[in-house]
Amino acid sequence: MTLIFTVGRSNLRHTAWSRKAPAPPEPGGVRMAIDSFALTSNNITYAAFGDAMKYWSFFPIDDPSMGCIPVWGFANVAESRCEGVTVGERYYGYFPIADGVDLHPARPKGTGFIDGAPHRRELSSVYNFYQRCGADALYEANQEAEQALLRPLFTTSFLIDDFLADNADFGAQAVILSSASSKTAYGTAFCIARRRGGASAPRVVGLTSAANAAFTRGLGCYDEVLLYDDVATLPAGAPSVYVDMSGSVAVRAAVHTHLADSLKYSCSVGGTHWDDLGGAKGLAGPRPVLFFAPAQGAKRREEWGAEGFDRRLADAWHAFVGAVTRANPRWLEVVRGAGSDAVERTYIGLLDGTVAAREGHVLTLASA
Repeated sequence: MTLIFTVGRSNLRHTAWSRKAPAPPEPGGVRMAIDSFALTSNNITYAAFGDAMKYWSFFPIDDPSMGCIPVWGFANVAESRCEGVTVGERYYGYFPIADGVDLHPARPKGTGFIDGAPHRRELSSVYNFYQRCGADALYEANQEAEQALLRPLFTTSFLIDDFLADNADFGAQAVILSSASSKTAYGTAFCIARRRGGASAPRVVGLTSAANAAFTRGLGCYDEVLLYDDVATLPAGAPSVYVDMSGSVAVRAAVHTHLADSLKYSCSVGGTHWDDLGGAKGLAGPRPVLFFAPAQGAKRREEWGAEGFDRRLADAWHAFVGAVTRANPRWLEVVRGAGSDAVERTYIGLLDGTVAAREGHVLTLASA
């Protein structure tokens, strides 16, 4: 029986488990035994934007009122009826919160395969590719937890920084990030900070809660960390960019109202403050623009080539993981959990904002 975790699409606090008897894989299909996955505030963003960004569409279920939140993790091939995909091989990719899933490899090659299921053909290929660990330049067996927790977030961070640099930071002297303690935010701050010393490198300012202020300041990748209540202390006349990881309508309004025309670009990325999401009508300054990482990735793959893109990402990734794991105290403490209770406890903690910023939860349902 396959165990699957689902949540209410219009009520994220409503959760349910289902068990489904799997049929043998179809010709050309494979069954993946999901071994471990990360559950972070990034997954809350997936749920908060599930309809708008089609995140519910990756792993559809029979009940239209419920959705399956995608997660990043590792799985082994349990059964295969697809030439080129071998039983026992380990893959990194996009999975449901479950102990198994059936995929439909298209064009399998040495590095991995695309899931060619009909319902995924119109969805972004970034989420549809399954990377064979044995052919992955970013993979290290002793860093699977860090990869599951940080790799998808860091890819977004890398692309946000690249998008800003590609646009000369819109002429900004400062880049302001909300939810600055989140992994995507501090990954972005890390990438921008790597540009320090350049003639036009912007300052990096983090906005966070009082509870996460000490942690965020201790990261060392922000030039300044402010509390949400201190937005009015930002230099009002300094050209700035706002990168909104929180999605909070109140924080967004405060930043736009205070900076107004000094705000040169407003980039909407996440929804960690899922219970305070709202529209952008009537804001001072520029209208927020939703950042879609796959679009910037596709642009750069065309310009740099796939090999050039992968090399740049790998260089940045290894520098970032080095900073995360060598720091004292570490930026990330891996917290492991097993079973349905651990999944629900972590999920609710993320919804409530009670998971410590330093924690990264890696979970498994493999023995459930």
